Amino acid sequence: MFRGSMVALVTPMAPDGSVDFSALQKLVEFHITQGTDAIVSVGTTGESATLTPEEHIDVVAKTVQWVARRIPVIAGTGANSTSEALDLTRAAQAAGADACLLVTPYYNKPPQEGLYQHFRTIAEAIPIPQILYNVPGRTACDMLPETVDRLADIPNIVGIKEASASLQRNRVLIQRCAGRLDVLSGDDALGCETTLAGGKGVISVTANVAPALMHEMIGAALGGDHERARELDARLHGLHASLFIEANPIPVKWAVARLGLMGETIRLPLVPLSTQYHQQVLDAMQQAQVL
Repeated sequence: MFRGSMVALVTPMAPDGSVDFSALQKLVEFHITQGTDAIVSVGTTGESATLTPEEHIDVVAKTVQWVARRIPVIAGTGANSTSEALDLTRAAQAAGADACLLVTPYYNKPPQEGLYQHFRTIAEAIPIPQILYNVPGRTACDMLPETVDRLADIPNIVGIKEASASLQRNRVLIQRCAGRLDVLSGDDALGCETTLAGGKGVISVTANVAPALMHEMIGAALGGDHERARELDARLHGLHASLFIEANPIPVKWAVARLGLMGETIRLPLVPLSTQYHQQVLDAMQQAQVL
């Protein structure tokens, strides 16, 4: 249902730490003109952990308004409380989002049956299309393929963003869930190979900085052009690595600021990119020919 290069959009902030909605509107137009296939609003990269619930929904609603149905908007609405995830998902549907992205509950470490019941409860309560999000490196919770297989039978669970950093895991999910649930890479470094293996694209941090190149690369992979996709991906390898040299979204906000699209303000407990990494990120941007 959702495919291509889908940007996990940063949330721009003014020097005082408030959301910079003027810059957000600029970013929306930038991605549409550069060919980004969908916008993921207020995911991890959008600093969902430090936005208030009111800010969270306001960012989603304004993104939907400014996109104006030109490309899909997928709202991040996951939480480690099922009731909170229900509230955020209802609000995103009311705001006009095309789908929701729901991360596995973090910190409380539910068992596989708890994960199944959590996602089933949300999907059965709210009819909006929903994409699961597995990122065990952040959540201390790994949703196994067997659980995803069970959830794939629920009609409005339409995809999974798999960010376990395992191409083998992605291939297993593609094989088990083919025709019932789309597999999207949640790791930029695996986006090309996951798509070539039958995935439907990537939810991407790198696309914040190199949206046109990511769109072209994933498009080639979706079209089965292995040689072209890998050739384009080679230009992106530096960004795939350097944008995670410190915790996401620290490096990517610094890089987008270098493009002149916003300031580099980030909310505590995160802080701006350490100066020792500036040149590495700049070199990666030059390799991708975005500077």
